Amino acid sequence: MQAPDGHSNMNVLFITIDQWRYDWLGANGSDFVETPNLDRLAALGTVFQNHYTCSAPCGPSRATLHTGLYPSNHRAISNGSPLSVSFTNLAKEARKGGYEPTLFGYTDITADPRQKHPNDPDLKTYEGVLDGYFVGARLNEASKPWLADLMSKGYDVRQAGYEIYNPDPDFTLPADRHITYAPARFSAADSETAWLTNRAIDFVNSQFGDPFFCHVSYLRPHPPFIATPEYHDMYDPAHMPEPIDFGDPTSLEGKHPLLGFALGHIEQSTFFMTGDGLARDLDLQAVRQIRATYSALVSEVDANVGRLLDALEQRGQLDNTLIVVTADHGEQLGDHHLFGKLGFYDQSFHIPLIIKAPTQTGQKPGVVTAFTESVDIMPTILQVMGQDIPLQCDGASLLPWLKGDTPSKWRDAVYWLFDFRDIELAIPEKALGLAHDECSLLVCRDDSFKYVHCVNLPPLLFDLRNDPEELHNLAEEPDYQAVLLDYAQKMLSWRMKNEFGALDHYKVTSNGKMVLAR
Repeated sequence: MQAPDGHSNMNVLFITIDQWRYDWLGANGSDFVETPNLDRLAALGTVFQNHYTCSAPCGPSRATLHTGLYPSNHRAISNGSPLSVSFTNLAKEARKGGYEPTLFGYTDITADPRQKHPNDPDLKTYEGVLDGYFVGARLNEASKPWLADLMSKGYDVRQAGYEIYNPDPDFTLPADRHITYAPARFSAADSETAWLTNRAIDFVNSQFGDPFFCHVSYLRPHPPFIATPEYHDMYDPAHMPEPIDFGDPTSLEGKHPLLGFALGHIEQSTFFMTGDGLARDLDLQAVRQIRATYSALVSEVDANVGRLLDALEQRGQLDNTLIVVTADHGEQLGDHHLFGKLGFYDQSFHIPLIIKAPTQTGQKPGVVTAFTESVDIMPTILQVMGQDIPLQCDGASLLPWLKGDTPSKWRDAVYWLFDFRDIELAIPEKALGLAHDECSLLVCRDDSFKYVHCVNLPPLLFDLRNDPEELHNLAEEPDYQAVLLDYAQKMLSWRMKNEFGALDHYKVTSNGKMVLAR
């Protein structure tokens, strides 16, 4: 295989780690969590320390990763929102280069109903597979292939789904520990993380030098927050960083209607199997333990990424493989008394990104502090592979940064969309008095301020230099009205500039020539 720019026989390993926060990575300066294998990869490549996802939760964020489109353009804005077949994607483009992109895990893409019969099983789940991928091993919420593997090893598996994540019934929970300290019923060698890694390693080993494109999508550290016996006590809760703005949750309710709604509706049972009540009711000791368990899950994923790197090295393929490791979105972990991924706080949208390019690209390992976004992933992978970047892409290739160059006119801010509509039950709509199309917000964040524009809800403005923890909303302060207007105008200009542009780059002329603007 010979790519247009001369990169021959290149491999691609694209790894996503679900619900992984920026600050839970040693290479990003975190001294409380052990990620030696990801740090090893970071030392070989480039770490992007101001990388943000353009949306959350899983479905919208992955639609952006795989199309290079802002969510305001692809409009797959929630889990279950279909992704239009009119868009190309990373897997389809890789096929143009002769690769068969192979998926291990999930992509959480909802099928376009205009192309399916109403009885098609693809229309009964938001966990569909992105068109263009060959499935090497599928891991969705039902987890049937992994559970079948557990059954073959003698585990008592009664049903598909998350029931397997109930704690070990033979474990005696200490009185001073939250339930998330209890270990899982399966070992680290038999976990879903290890199972998926085993399948991916088998795939790598079976290529015998042929170039491959492998997408590994890890579930962890996504809830349920429970770790295996080998990892569950790896971290002391007392050594975890304190949650931000953690005091009286009622004091947060009045800061913004969306915060009040979230605090009143996020259930503990969403995050661990025996949860009861609202997440806001968790005390500091419980949050510290959840953070310790989350750290254990991150370290388990790190160990398995290390196994993948070792497999590449043993096959002599490490230097010849483009490796991209990132997340779909982050996790609040008790900051502002919130859990999950939502809204406008950095904890949900600031995520890690590590890229190690093949040796022949001339990469200069290092750290990039410029703002990057998840729309940049598809253009980067394609350009490193030597393929054209589709006109639909809103992002830009990061290849110049990998080579140590600073691109001209690079962005000075990041933007993301969060859509919280509930078309089926209309719970937020009823609580907030909004229509479906009004349940969304846009964020503009730069080094100085964060501006949050809500549809028919009050805006927010945070001075990030003086208030990095986003504690004080300045949107109604008289002294900040000019700043508020500046950022509203900045957001409007960004939105207008980034209208869907796959066709407006073309112009038909009277002499019969098609003009294409790049």
